[in-house]
Amino acid sequence: MGSAAWRVAEIKMSSMLTSAIRNLPASSAWAARVFARSLSCSSQLQAAAVQPKSKKTLAKSGVKNIVVVEGVRIPFLQSGTSYADLMPHDLARAALQGLLNRTSVPRDVVDYIVYGTVIQEVKTSNVAREAALGAGFSDKTPAHTVTMACISSNQAMTTGVGMIAAGQCDVVVAGGVELMSDVPIRHSRKMRKTMLTLNRAKTLGQKLSLISKIRPDYFAPELPAVAEFSTSETMGHSADRLAAAFAVSRLEQDEYALRSHTLAKKAQDGGLLFDVVPFKVPGKDTVTKDNGIRPSSMEQMGKLKPAFVKPYGTVTAANSSFLTDGASAMLLMSEEKALAMGYKPKAYLRDFVYVSQDPKDQLLLGPTYATPKVLEKAGLTMADIDVFEFHEAFAGQILANLKAMDSDWFAQNYMGRKSKVGAPPLEKFNTWGGSLSLGHPFGATGCRLVITAAHRLKKEGGQYGLVAACAAGGQGHAMIVELYPQ
Repeated sequence: MGSAAWRVAEIKMSSMLTSAIRNLPASSAWAARVFARSLSCSSQLQAAAVQPKSKKTLAKSGVKNIVVVEGVRIPFLQSGTSYADLMPHDLARAALQGLLNRTSVPRDVVDYIVYGTVIQEVKTSNVAREAALGAGFSDKTPAHTVTMACISSNQAMTTGVGMIAAGQCDVVVAGGVELMSDVPIRHSRKMRKTMLTLNRAKTLGQKLSLISKIRPDYFAPELPAVAEFSTSETMGHSADRLAAAFAVSRLEQDEYALRSHTLAKKAQDGGLLFDVVPFKVPGKDTVTKDNGIRPSSMEQMGKLKPAFVKPYGTVTAANSSFLTDGASAMLLMSEEKALAMGYKPKAYLRDFVYVSQDPKDQLLLGPTYATPKVLEKAGLTMADIDVFEFHEAFAGQILANLKAMDSDWFAQNYMGRKSKVGAPPLEKFNTWGGSLSLGHPFGATGCRLVITAAHRLKKEGGQYGLVAACAAGGQGHAMIVELYPQ
């Protein structure tokens, strides 16, 4: 897209976003009171880079400085495409090898490896260990796997931070992986129980007796679902209710999704997705870029029917993140170790928080709750943040969070705060695309958010980045990333 065409599209998006939000009806109890902030798409998205600022460092006396030396990911692909015949540890191994190739860090220097994942392959339940062995790490290097829904690799990173801060390690590799192309499908519980009992039967008569009790319904499989165990509600239904509660219209959601894809395409074409490393898929071609980035048009998106709440819902396939295969890996060190090894770190990992709230009504509001807490912990305000990288589960989820963050009423009645924290300005927000367009391999997204924040800080001349994400179970995470002095 030429610069003139881009500018026209940008102005059009800005106008549509602004008018849509201003004209929304207050259709629910929350929405009637929550201030609908104008989320105009600033022309600064195409403007010159932010000028470097002179701010204090967030280093704390007596606390180790922990740095990101490098972060990579294999291309994020729509499930059912080039990674379909692989296993999760194959993807994680590829990310680890990409990290080793880019950093040339000796394998025996790594003290520990932590990986996040959500839907575990039972054959490789500790996928961190299997991927590490496959990537050539020493069998003397411990590795473990964590799970915390969509913030699993966030948890992997902060686990590594804690190990380094405690003096247990100097070098940790953290990452995440998800393969939605092949998820475990189980027999029914009745069939599992029968088969396990059958395995213990000692005589032919006992075995035949058990087999005779099997009924046709025993063969019905248990299919995995992206649903809350505590509420039995799918995340899409929660997103639809959240959008309705905050009066986020279908127009707003489609417009935001189009923004995400458009910005991701621009970043991809401009060579800004520095974290992507190529992956030679066994038996297939080398994959070099994400394949879910597909800018569409408002007209085409408007033709899609609601995906969850039918027929009146506003969440569709076009304004939701898609099922994605992918893996990420990040090299974390104490600052002293990194400098001693001759590395130039990319960023400091500073304060972070985890939050949790009601998984029924506030499942996806993690960023709203986590953001003011992490800012207070770091002694910063929203105005201090140069770069925002938030996980985009659904366009409605993002926009509802932005409205909640900009509502004094919500802050006072739900968060126990005197006033709102304020919403991030869109010219600083997910300007290289997000999970809606780049893809969202559940366990791997957190690392992508952090390394993207680091790269944007360097590119745009900023100092502080804020990463935030929601997760199943009504949980959330936020972290401050500080650019390493250039």
